[in-house]
Amino acid sequence: MEIIVEESGIRIDKYLSRHTSYSRELITKMLKENYILLNKQKVKPSMKIKSGDHIIIDESFEQRSEIVPMEMPLNIVYEDNDLMVIDKPSGLVVHPGAGNFNNTLVNGLMYYTDNLSDIGGSERVGIVHRLDKDTSGLMLVAKSNQAHVLLAADFKNKRIYREYYALLIGNFPSKTAFIDAPIGRSKQNFNKMEVREDGKSARTNLKVLKRYKDYTLVSLVLETGRTHQIRVHMAYIGYPVYNDPLYAKGSASEFGQFLHSKVLRFTHPITKEKMEFESKLPSYFQEFLDKLDKD
Repeated sequence: MEIIVEESGIRIDKYLSRHTSYSRELITKMLKENYILLNKQKVKPSMKIKSGDHIIIDESFEQRSEIVPMEMPLNIVYEDNDLMVIDKPSGLVVHPGAGNFNNTLVNGLMYYTDNLSDIGGSERVGIVHRLDKDTSGLMLVAKSNQAHVLLAADFKNKRIYREYYALLIGNFPSKTAFIDAPIGRSKQNFNKMEVREDGKSARTNLKVLKRYKDYTLVSLVLETGRTHQIRVHMAYIGYPVYNDPLYAKGSASEFGQFLHSKVLRFTHPITKEKMEFESKLPSYFQEFLDKLDKD
């Protein structure tokens, strides 16, 4: 990863902790072991950067921490020998990474069962696809490697239907919309994605479900699965997801963005059975809508 600095007079460890997903402690370790270079040179964490500097981060760095099973409540909607459907709460990180190796869905899955696919490596056992930390709702987990391979192919070839509900800020003017805008990582902030010409193809279908005075409840169906796709696309068209701490202006509550994986429809990779699941909105989300109805 390459970052072009746009600030001056800030310690490199402090700058990177603000502009990447790595903790300051982890950044210090990476600097000491030459996994982070400033203008191709090894530097100390206290080194102050200047505008125009080039920071190179070798993302092959592996945190030397063991991922341990952790007991936690799991809302398992469906389970058989090959897969599970999980209803993930808002606030739960899906898999360990960037110095966060505890309290993730993977830790909980490892405590619940030893029967998980290991194709994605020890940090992503069972994980075929992911939801953002503060996105709630349905997601698939692979238990067998065979199911993992087949499900991954189904995702790649757009054979899995995913429908999300989101509350947007503002009154969206049309009944439907199709957003076709490529997405890439922001060069200014590693934690953010953005619409950019050199990004990867990203396509989202939007349908209005209900209009409120200052908000719009919409259904969103993905044709691609880019990081933060819905959140980026909604901000790009001028109707960001309500309470989004990253892409909506203003403060956000701890709940995070009002974005929920509502419907999941797929063909079971082993039995070939047609399967469909629907999840209720989280209480915090639904109660906010009820308040809007009353107002």
